[in-house]
Amino acid sequence: MRLALIGCGAIGSVLARAVDEGEAGDWELVAVYDSREEAARRLLSKLRRERPRVASSVGDLLAEGPDLVVEAASQRAVYEYGEVVLRSGADLLVLSVGALADEELLSRLLEAARSSGKRIYVPSGAIAGLDGIRASSVVGVRSVVLETKKPPRALGVERGGLLFEGPASVAVRRYPFNVNVAAALKLASGVEPTVRLIADPSLSRNVHEIRVESEASGITIRVENVPHPSNPKTSYLAALSAIALLRKLSEPLWVGT
Repeated sequence: MRLALIGCGAIGSVLARAVDEGEAGDWELVAVYDSREEAARRLLSKLRRERPRVASSVGDLLAEGPDLVVEAASQRAVYEYGEVVLRSGADLLVLSVGALADEELLSRLLEAARSSGKRIYVPSGAIAGLDGIRASSVVGVRSVVLETKKPPRALGVERGGLLFEGPASVAVRRYPFNVNVAAALKLASGVEPTVRLIADPSLSRNVHEIRVESEASGITIRVENVPHPSNPKTSYLAALSAIALLRKLSEPLWVGT
């Protein structure tokens, strides 16, 4: 199957190298695009087996006829290219899932997917348990609370303390690189999560704690993320979740939802 990549930064590089090393299933990386061409060429130089085209634009990338396009760039890229990708005849895997908290954008993307017969995929990212939360939504989720704690330097602040408390749709706009997972929780549960973002000087890891109340169960999830060993700017689990989804899409056996 043919794969194309938008965004050649931290997670994009991890994914491309996983494809190159055969860790992501049966995919051929046919094209990569980044608004900074040097980033795309730098990524290409690190690959041993794959020889994707360095596209000059997203239109150029889509001309390679990918079956799936992975967005690993930014929420802005989802706004600019999501519909174009789906209407071109490719499926879309969204990593900057915070963009999908925008109901208007989500509606446009879903319409584009339906009209073209394509699909939008969202990996679990830096959290776990989305399958159980989605199952609970069948009978009704009453509330979702996400408490994210990170070292101050990871949040660009000098001191500890509560930085934000409020709805997920606001959180993902104010902190697009820190609470993207809130949008994934909203999509899985069908309700607007409450987000608390805390800078904690005592931490060396990024901690996500999720509490869900539903008609079926109470769910508590705690994830302590370490940086990817070869790319400290990337959550190891976020990168692995995207690789696992690519592998799942290329294999006949699906485990979970």
